[in-house]
Amino acid sequence: MTVSNKHHRESRLAFWMLAPTFAVVLAFVVFPVIWNLWISLKPVSLADLRGDALFQFNLSLDNFQQVFSDPDFETVLLTTLVYTIGGSLLSILLGLMAALLVHTEFRGRALLRGLFIAPYIAPVVAVTFTWSFILDPQLGVFNRFAVDHGLLTQPIPFLSQRWLDLDIMGVGFRLPLALTSVILFEGWRYFPFAFLFILARLQAIPDEFYQAASVDGATPFQRFFHITLPQLTTVLSTLFLFRFIWTFNKFDDIFLLTRGHAGTKVLPLNVYDYAFGEFNIGASSATAMVLFGILAVFIFVYLRWGLRIEN
Repeated sequence: MTVSNKHHRESRLAFWMLAPTFAVVLAFVVFPVIWNLWISLKPVSLADLRGDALFQFNLSLDNFQQVFSDPDFETVLLTTLVYTIGGSLLSILLGLMAALLVHTEFRGRALLRGLFIAPYIAPVVAVTFTWSFILDPQLGVFNRFAVDHGLLTQPIPFLSQRWLDLDIMGVGFRLPLALTSVILFEGWRYFPFAFLFILARLQAIPDEFYQAASVDGATPFQRFFHITLPQLTTVLSTLFLFRFIWTFNKFDDIFLLTRGHAGTKVLPLNVYDYAFGEFNIGASSATAMVLFGILAVFIFVYLRWGLRIEN
């Protein structure tokens, strides 16, 4: 067998081994995106999904015009970005704190690690119901405890009140209460994901780095900022990328907690409302394509400049 024939057979073998992966990506990633783009350019209602209207070549940008001309679109987009960035950063910060807490040896560390993972593996319906019950202004244990101990003068509807006026040291400002509550839930619910990755990276940092820094007289804060954080940069940036993508597409958490009321409506809820509230599948698909476009821009910026900064 000649070298060229051997190379040809190896190339064919590699192609056939990769063919199943390409087929899965084409069927479950590429085709749904193209099909969604096709529907977003057509006036499709829920009743048209079984008819021939889907295959008629009457394309337009009316659905995108409807989405962008919605008077609440800018507010919903801003809420989505605030919710996504706030929830992603909070989950990573809590994961970092939890990883630093259980990094060193102490009695009960294994049990504490298991408890930290509990919010992530618990069913989302169960944890959202628990949070709704705890924060309920009438029956919630948090409001009852705060009022009984003088922390609050009256119960606060954390998940149904849009704004909370605060005055701290003579400075007044308005806190988006319901949005802040769902961001706190997002950070608590998904910090175990960051916790596991950060803890794995912490355990891979050589102890010699810290020993040498201690000999040189470095304080714990100096060791953290000059050794730990630089070693975690790649992990933290990758976690933020993943959490941003997943949180930006999040639907179930906010839907179960607030139904999008009190200033917590995000773009994924718009997709649901157009499809099953107005039965406008075209506008729903157009909103989904807007989500896709924003995430594509974010990933491009991250890959173009974020990785360069890390390197």
